[in-house]
Amino acid sequence: MIPVNIIVAMDSKSGIGKKGGLPWHLTGDLKYFREITSTTRSPKKKNIVVMGRKTWDSIPKEFRPLNQRINIVMTHNRNLDVPEGVLKADGINQVLTMTKSEQLKNIIETVFIIGGQQVYEEAMKHAECQKLFVTQIHNSFDCDAFFPEFNDQYVKTKESTHHNEGPLIYHFEEYEKNLPAIPDAKNSKD
Repeated sequence: MIPVNIIVAMDSKSGIGKKGGLPWHLTGDLKYFREITSTTRSPKKKNIVVMGRKTWDSIPKEFRPLNQRINIVMTHNRNLDVPEGVLKADGINQVLTMTKSEQLKNIIETVFIIGGQQVYEEAMKHAECQKLFVTQIHNSFDCDAFFPEFNDQYVKTKESTHHNEGPLIYHFEEYEKNLPAIPDAKNSKD
């Protein structure tokens, strides 16, 4: 099974966007995002980045598609014009089906869900979504798009030191799916 992970930057109130864009610019976070979503263990493989149409539109044209990664835009608009090589899907289920296709199954290492709010909400409902990479920004930006609550489903496994860029402080966190404990057969009273 190909790993499915989420990567997100959020403010202190779980805000992820404002008026269709990011209300912050953090060079360190952009570098972290590029590293996490581009790096593969095998030089013969690539990662997929999955985003909604609004997230696609928010990326400056000169930076899309995101290089060194296979870009999939989730949209119900079959007529959405995307560059050659960019794929479209109508939901997470279709994305997961695409990863098993002859075209992709042998070249994909990891799928990263990169936003926005509706795509994150859909991805969080899938058992395949195992890991979260979170940039936690210690400020609030009066956002109008938010990341869903996840603390009851995931457990924090890593936390970086704090970084400063201008007046902003942030750090990186990693979470893994909180799998239910398997009962110990020896102690079972069945």
